[in-house]
Amino acid sequence: MDFYDLDLNDQILDALDDMHFTETTPIQEHAIPPILEGRDLIGVAQTGTGKTAAYLLPILSMLSDGGYPDDRVNCVIMSPTRELAQQIDQAMQGFAYYLRGISSVAVYGGNDGIRYEQEKRGFDSGASIIIATPGRLISHISLGNVDLSHVSFFILDEADRMLDMGFHDDIMQIERQLPRERQTIMFSATMPDKIAELARQILRDPVEVKLAVSKPADGIHQSAFVCYEAQKLKIVKSLFRQKKPQRVIIFAGSKVKVKDLNITLLRSGLSVGAMHSDLSQAERDEAMFRFKSGQVAILVATDIVARGIDIDDVQLVINFDVPRDAEDYVHRIGRTARAGAEGAAITLVSDKDYPDFRKIERFLGKEIEKRELPPDAGAAPTVKGGGQGRSRTKRHDRHGRGGDHSANPKAGKRPNRHPRRDKQRRNDTTANKH
Repeated sequence: MDFYDLDLNDQILDALDDMHFTETTPIQEHAIPPILEGRDLIGVAQTGTGKTAAYLLPILSMLSDGGYPDDRVNCVIMSPTRELAQQIDQAMQGFAYYLRGISSVAVYGGNDGIRYEQEKRGFDSGASIIIATPGRLISHISLGNVDLSHVSFFILDEADRMLDMGFHDDIMQIERQLPRERQTIMFSATMPDKIAELARQILRDPVEVKLAVSKPADGIHQSAFVCYEAQKLKIVKSLFRQKKPQRVIIFAGSKVKVKDLNITLLRSGLSVGAMHSDLSQAERDEAMFRFKSGQVAILVATDIVARGIDIDDVQLVINFDVPRDAEDYVHRIGRTARAGAEGAAITLVSDKDYPDFRKIERFLGKEIEKRELPPDAGAAPTVKGGGQGRSRTKRHDRHGRGGDHSANPKAGKRPNRHPRRDKQRRNDTTANKH
């Protein structure tokens, strides 16, 4: 579907023209119309499918059309991490380029007192949209810095990640500060029982838009080493001896392991940086900048980097630990082979984690190639149904994507006011991936 086929504001369409966005992604096609109709919505789709634009575009369009109080907070967008909050704010600046009277403030922890005062001034100046991590917003609420009594839109982005991080009580505390009459939108990469329960608590008769979790891109060459835990570091060092590391992300299962692995690789003379939740905001920004700019070749990280963070040209992803479920595996290795490029993903599978790894293989519908351990790593463990050496792989079937939404028959349609809608559409079919 073309963005011109949606009932979006003229100024929004002008911004999309400038950004060369013409074709909607499936989540945008199915989510934007019911949001414009004022319906609550729960969308289930993985990162990289265009979820941010799926809620930002209709909300910005409605705010621009008017009818909302000036100098009041009209929209609250919740994010699990500072990095995602920053990314949402950057996307909003682009989409809202031609809009007047709509401002936003990004609110997240880990900063010094100067940043805190900047956030407070943003509230005082009448920001229309707050993009916030739960803990930081609660801090401002408790000090009386922000009034949420006029909020019309409440959005939870990466809701499953927020619950995984223990933010359920914080979300409910914030929700109690909002008017009962509001539009609530929730996006999640997965739909476990706890997400369904949260939806029942805060959404009213929601439209459900579900896209099947996509399998990894065909351009990702997946392989694994079955090994003992003590062999993992030797395998990583051997890989980097065989080929100089360049644009590599290593995912570890805990921040403690990230710290230890970072120190060990640094002592080995490798160009490496770390990303985990114990870093200050300035340190995290610096680590991400150094990796994106190529100043460091390897980024060791927790799953904080696995979702919603755009990093181009990653050549290799190493799962130092097997992720907890198949969706997390897809998110992690999806950092490489983006936009049609090619990349590689290697998973280090300890003998005790092999059953979890087999669940990932069953989800993928394929057996991932098992590689022989490097000579200096020692003998590999024998696992039930696993064995060693290279195994033949078979092409997996890709899930289809689909969605559904219910139309509101009472919803009115604005007239086609955009002066360029009847002109020939651009041939550029670049999809919006924000």
